[in-house]
Amino acid sequence: MNKLYIGNVSAEASEEDFEAIFDQWKIPHNSPALVKNGYAFVDCPDEKAAMKAIDVLSGKVELHGKVLEVEHSVPKRQRSCKLQIRNIPPHMQWEVLDGMLAQYGAVESCEQVNTDTETAVVNVRYGAKDQARLALEKLNESMMENYALKVSFIPDETAAPEGPSAGGRRGYNARGTSRSGSPSLGARPKMQSDIPLRILVPTQFVGAIIGKEGATIRNITKQTHSKIDIHRKENAGAAEKPITIHSTPEGCSNACTTIMEIMQKEALDTKFTEEIPLKILAHNNFVGRLIGKEGRNLKKIEEDTVTKITISALQDLTMYNPERTITVKGTIEACARAEEELMKKIRESYESDMAAMNLQSNLIPGLNLNALGLFPSGAPGMGHSMSSIPPPGAHGGCPSFGQGHPESETVHLFIPALAVGAIIGKQGQHIKQLSHFAGASIKIAPAEDVGAKPHRVVIIAGPPEAQFKAQCRIFGKLKEENFFGPKEEVKLEAHIKVPSFAAGRVIGKGGKTVNELQNLTCAEVVVPRDQTPDENDQVIVKISGHFFACQLAQRKIQEILAQVKRQQQPKPTSGAQPPQPRRK
Repeated sequence: MNKLYIGNVSAEASEEDFEAIFDQWKIPHNSPALVKNGYAFVDCPDEKAAMKAIDVLSGKVELHGKVLEVEHSVPKRQRSCKLQIRNIPPHMQWEVLDGMLAQYGAVESCEQVNTDTETAVVNVRYGAKDQARLALEKLNESMMENYALKVSFIPDETAAPEGPSAGGRRGYNARGTSRSGSPSLGARPKMQSDIPLRILVPTQFVGAIIGKEGATIRNITKQTHSKIDIHRKENAGAAEKPITIHSTPEGCSNACTTIMEIMQKEALDTKFTEEIPLKILAHNNFVGRLIGKEGRNLKKIEEDTVTKITISALQDLTMYNPERTITVKGTIEACARAEEELMKKIRESYESDMAAMNLQSNLIPGLNLNALGLFPSGAPGMGHSMSSIPPPGAHGGCPSFGQGHPESETVHLFIPALAVGAIIGKQGQHIKQLSHFAGASIKIAPAEDVGAKPHRVVIIAGPPEAQFKAQCRIFGKLKEENFFGPKEEVKLEAHIKVPSFAAGRVIGKGGKTVNELQNLTCAEVVVPRDQTPDENDQVIVKISGHFFACQLAQRKIQEILAQVKRQQQPKPTSGAQPPQPRRK
């Protein structure tokens, strides 16, 4: 990706002209330049030199009366799904950028490129060629916050060459095969973690962190290779302001340490005597695993880093603020070590959840997982959350099967009897929050309903997405509270009821359908024989397995039931004509 194409070249230009320009701007290059009629090619020794040439020369340097246009030289066979977007406003929110890119198709990855310029540069990979081409056409030269975006193709080494023999070329995947090496979680591996570091700082120190004309914050950004957003306009009059740091884990930690040092110096200069703890904001989804059973994980971090750590109460959460405040007290060095350990745990939880989601989500029909809001693709103070914006083709969070509003379903989920207290929570707080979060009715069946068995039944009633949310959190809660071993997968049994006349369709001829269900979902699916239908003429189907296996099996069975229901509907008589109005 180090070969440059230079366009809008005058017929009078020569190799010596380009030598002089590159030497003048101190851009490393491999001479001589290859000058053609109206364009030229120059090789740079590395990507950094190529980026410098693009940033310094393109649209800015004139040669023989023509302003040069410089971009990566990309062979036609490698003009596939990968774009580079330059001149992005330096303080642009990641969420805004992600939303803009998503308008043109499925973004597989978005990686920030480290450059010396104040504006940002990203490499973007789309899921298809036509999506990348559309994004280039629409975004190139478009204005954003008074910056004209520069968009160009960059070599896509995974692109399949044209022609019928593509499958036989070494080094390229055959057309249509999956790209095992492609990022699939929207990761930015070269620059930043998917989970930014978010901290709270006293409002009186914000000016010192920014510095005169933004000099201090720019210096922090450059030294730590990070993108830092200070949300000054949020919560007017509040005693604290959130700061969001996007970078690698190391970059986030370095930026955080620098900010703590600036605050300590400012406190000394202004004779501020109160202790300034480090306050980290973390999404509530990860806090349970961060704390660990009986607070063991948190205690270990405290002991290892010689700090005192407290976490804000659940009662402080709202629908619009799903973050908890983690307060760390100690020396700057101790707080910095604690931040590293805390964020490591949070990132591990996030990556584990996202890996599981990514592995199976495409197999679960009828669910708009992007609209579920289970994981924080955006957080308060980071611009508009993309979790609330359905992807192209999604229908506002409603399932894609059926028409209109999805029907409510009832699932009986069997949990260990000892886990009932954890699911209910103190004074019923947890089950109330879970019910509100999922949009489902959640009840614990009385103990006598299951006899002397070591299990209790959680009765969940709600549409498919509510079922997904509620069951996901119950599985997660059991893992967080260590009702299953550290290396043991949470596997539960769920019962759903189906009309007795449809049970045969679930089983299939000779058990074919139920066997296919089990092979596809990795869940155990059993329709007990010789069942007596209940008062509603329904029988039980038992589903056992890990969370995604259970979900996939439930959705597949509901698909079968929907198909049976459609077939049961009376068909219009063939040849029947609607009544014709009488002629007067």
